[in-house]
This record gives sequence, structure tokens and C-alpha cells, in this order.
Amino acid sequence: MADDIVVKKDNALVRAAYTLSLAEHRLILLAVADAAGKPDMLKDMTVYAEQYADRFKVTRQAAYMALGEASRQLFERRFSYDRLSSKGRPRKVVSRWIQRIEYGESEGLVKLRFADDVIPLLTDLQRRFTYYSLGQVAGLTSTYAVRLYELLIAWRSTGKTPVFEVADFRQHLGIEPDEYPRMTDFKRRALDVAIKQVNEHTDIVASYEQHKRGRTITGFSFTFTLKNPGRDPNTIDLLTGATDAERARPKRKRITRAEAEGMAKPGEEWGELLKRLSSEFFVTGMN
Repeated sequence: MADDIVVKKDNALVRAAYTLSLAEHRLILLAVADAAGKPDMLKDMTVYAEQYADRFKVTRQAAYMALGEASRQLFERRFSYDRLSSKGRPRKVVSRWIQRIEYGESEGLVKLRFADDVIPLLTDLQRRFTYYSLGQVAGLTSTYAVRLYELLIAWRSTGKTPVFEVADFRQHLGIEPDEYPRMTDFKRRALDVAIKQVNEHTDIVASYEQHKRGRTITGFSFTFTLKNPGRDPNTIDLLTGATDAERARPKRKRITRAEAEGMAKPGEEWGELLKRLSSEFFVTGMN
């Protein structure tokens, strides 16, 4: 189930400026979630159309089209973020997301190798992450909504954000400089759509406040509450370093593809078999 998959992103990456299509964003989230914070897995990751269709509740045909679209564009995508040097001086880092990608249309899969710079930001090496369930963004069809949810949930402990200056906030959402230059269009076609989807499909209810200088909107701040208050299942336990959701989730047994095929029912296709076994087993050797 998508609700059981936890995505981990370093907050430097959540705040980074980048533009991804919905299909590309979903592909990356799915790969990161399946890697379960293990850097070596991100070096050679395979994502199947059946997984995509199951996690994001789309048809198999839509999943094939999404993986094809993502594979055609993702290699050219770049992101940037700020990093401090050993002397405390700020540096702007620009990197590709991935350094290699291949698409097997007839096989319904994408194989990708993440760039060396991005792997540490996508794993739990330094414990500076935004944690959330993949199920929280599975129903979001606007990439702006995905970015907004990631940005807000980084402030889960306070339920409110600082003021984001308009230019920075547009970058956070992945909006190009020449896209929606008028504030009315930006709010109607990006911000308000994102807020509506976040409130309808995720575990939080959010609202925003406009900050002005004279009559000009210069920034936005957000407040939000959890729909089901109480201890959040993705809260990191200080003793174990794991979240409640991680500790409660049963570990899947690792089996080979040959072993998995031996469990197939008569006439059962590979994609159906993989889906049926996924809750109990992790199948290796699928390359």
C-alpha cells in the first residue's frame, strides 16, 4: 500500500529550486521510497509500470506513458541548492538529478542511476529529513501541490512557516520566471490549486496569509493542522532513530525472481504476481 511507503528527503533538497513534471516527480518519489534510505540502491534503481500504476492509482497504460515521458526528459533536469564551505561561506551547487537512465518500453520499466551529488540528499545519512508517506502525495495531480506539501510538512513541529518571499516561493514550487507573471494568474493557476489539492488529499489542512508592501504582495506564510492529531507516525524516535511507521511495518523477506515465480498461481502474469507478493517479499535479481 502506498500509505506504508515513507519518502525521505534532505531539507536542503526540499528547499532546492527545480522544475519537474508530475510524471518525473512521481518517478523520483517512487524510486526514493523503494530505496528505503539505502544509498547503494539509488545507484541502480529499477521502477516498473505496475508499481507506478498501483501506487498512484492510474491505469497500466497511463503508467507506461508516464514512465516514457519521464525517461525522455529527466536526464536533462537540473536542481540547485545552497551549501556552506568548510569556512562557512555560501556556495551555489547545481547538479543533475540522474547520471544515467534507460527505458524499456516493451518491459514497462525504467532503470536509473541517480547523480552522486543527489544521493546523499535522498538518504538518511545525516538525519536532517522531511518524512512523509508516499500515500500523502499519491492523490496529488499538480506538481505544485507536491512541492507545497513537501515544503509545509518540513515545518510539522510548529504547524506554521516563516514568510517566503515571492521570488523564492515561486522557485520552491518549480515555477519558471516567465510563467504566471501576474499575481492573479499565479494564485489562481498554481497556489490555489495546490492548496485545494493538499487540503483534499493529504493529512493536513493548510491556509496562507499574504504579506504586502503597500499594495504589492511580497510574500506568503502558511499555517496548517493535522487532520488526525496525536503522535505522528512519521515522528523520529530519539532512541531508535526510526519512525513509528517504520518500526510497525513488518520486514519483507528477500527472495529471488526464480523463487517468486515458483509461487505464481496458474495463469498469473509477472506484474500481478509481483503486486501480490510485494507486501511480504522483496524480490531481488529483477534486472
